[in-house]
Amino acid sequence: MEYVIIIAALVVVAVVIGGVLLVRPRRGRPRPPVEGPPERAGGATAVDEAGAPTVERAPPVEVPPQRPTVEIEKPPPGAGRLVRLRARLARSQNTFGKTLLGLLSRDTLDEDAWEEIEDTLISADMGTAVARQVTDDLRTRVQVLGTRTPDEVRGLLKEELLKQIGPDLDRSLRTETAGDRPAVMMVVGVNGTGKTTTCGKLGRVLVGDGKTVLLGAADTFRAAAADQLETWGSRVGARVVRKDEGADPASVAFDAVKQGIDTKVNVVIVDTAGRLHTKTGLMDELGKVKRVVEKQATVDEVLLVLDATTGQNGMQQARVFAEVVNITGVVLTKLDGTAKGGIVVQVQRELGVPVKLVGLGEGPDDLAPFEPEAFVDAILGD
Repeated sequence: MEYVIIIAALVVVAVVIGGVLLVRPRRGRPRPPVEGPPERAGGATAVDEAGAPTVERAPPVEVPPQRPTVEIEKPPPGAGRLVRLRARLARSQNTFGKTLLGLLSRDTLDEDAWEEIEDTLISADMGTAVARQVTDDLRTRVQVLGTRTPDEVRGLLKEELLKQIGPDLDRSLRTETAGDRPAVMMVVGVNGTGKTTTCGKLGRVLVGDGKTVLLGAADTFRAAAADQLETWGSRVGARVVRKDEGADPASVAFDAVKQGIDTKVNVVIVDTAGRLHTKTGLMDELGKVKRVVEKQATVDEVLLVLDATTGQNGMQQARVFAEVVNITGVVLTKLDGTAKGGIVVQVQRELGVPVKLVGLGEGPDDLAPFEPEAFVDAILGD
C-alpha cells in the first residue's frame, strides 16, 4: 500500500513539472508580435460597417510634374531686319506712296494739285510745317527739271522724303561702354504702346548681335509685366531681376544694374511702369528711377516707346516724357498698322532725337533697327 502512495505522488509531481515546462517560453527566442488591425488614436481599433477590422493605407505621394525645359533660341542679328520686313511695311504705307506718285505724275500740276500733295503729306502725320516745306521743295525742282517721267518723279520724291527723315542721324544703340560696366537702357512710355514687349524684343535683337543681356522688371504695378519679361528672357537666356508686385520701382532698377555690374553682362534693359503723362506724381517717379540708377552707372539710352497709330496724341505724350527724362531715341511700334508713316519725321523734329527702332508686327523678331532708305523704298514701292 505504501508503494502505491509513493508511485501516485511521483506521477503528480511529474505532471506538474511537465506543465510548467510547456507553458514557460524558451529563452533567447522571443515570441513574434501578433499582427492585428491598426488602432485609431485612443486605442480603438478601426472596423468597417460589418465590424471587421480594417487596414488604413498611407495616402499616395504626389510627384510634382517636371517643368518643361525651355530651349534657348538664337535670334537673327538686327542688321537687315527692316529689309526683310519691307513687304509688311509696304502694305501699310502703299496708299500714301501711290497717292503722291500719282499726283506728281499728272500732265499738269496746277495750284489744286499742289494743295492736294500737301494735304496728302499732312494726312500721313508729317506735320503741317514739314508738309509745306516738302511741297515747296518739290514744286521748285519740278519746275526746274521741266520733264517728269515716272522714274524722275520717284527719284525726286525719294530724295525729299529722305532729306526730311534725316539719313545722316546716328541711329545706333549705345551698347558699348568704357571699362567693365554694362550699358544701361531705360525704356519708357505710356500703357498700351507695347513697352514691355519692346523690352523683350530688344533683348532678342541684342542677343542676336552677340551681346549678353539682363532685364530689370521695374514695372512693379503690373505683375504680368514681370511675367512677360521672364518669358522673353528665358527664350534667349537673359536673366531677369524682379520683385513683388507693388515694390519700389527704383529699387528694382538699382538691383538690376548692380547685378549686371557683378555678373559683367554687356547690356541691362530696365522696363519702367507705363506712366500716364497726365499724372505728375508718376512722371516724377520716373525721374527718380533714372536718378537712382545713375548712382552706380550712367544711363546710356532712354528709349521712348510710341504707338505709331496714335498720331497727334502720341506727340503730346512724347513732349511730356522729354521734359522728365533725357530721351535719346524713339521706338515706333505698330508701324505696320497705320498708313501714317510721316510720324517718323514729326517725332524727330519735335524731340530732336532719331527714331532708332520700329515695330512691324506681333512676331518675336519683328522689331527692327530703323533704316531710312529701306523705309522710303517701302513707302514708294518698286
